[in-house]
Amino acid sequence: MLQVTKTISQASLWRQVRLIKGVVIRHVTMATDRPVETSIRQKLTKTFEPVHLDVINESSMHNVPRGSETHFKVVVISERFDKESLIKRHRLVNDTLKEELEGPVHALSIQAKTPAQWSQNASVSKSPPCLGGMAHEQAQKNQGR
Repeated sequence: MLQVTKTISQASLWRQVRLIKGVVIRHVTMATDRPVETSIRQKLTKTFEPVHLDVINESSMHNVPRGSETHFKVVVISERFDKESLIKRHRLVNDTLKEELEGPVHALSIQAKTPAQWSQNASVSKSPPCLGGMAHEQAQKNQGR
């Protein structure tokens, strides 16, 4: 990922793009564009010092306004989870994100593993489709209920 940290002229940028042909350049958004996601990432990083961390905003899969930050999945791989039960790991993550869960975050899916567990199975579980609110009613109608 190319991250531009200083202001450069457009002509200079196009010269740089030609020089790195074949490299995918992804738009880097500011932390202020995703304040909840940024807060989650910072808190989990500080608390667990993960060897791997994914913070996935799944809000778009739900009946919420575009750009919402209400539904998240976190994948936290940390030595801190060694010898902790699954429920204890989830409690630790929930405690770390207490402020977000009391505020803007409506749903949080957690995958908390040790590095050894992650090396055996580095997959992220697929989230089910949203069936809350209107989607649930529509699904019932489609099933003839």
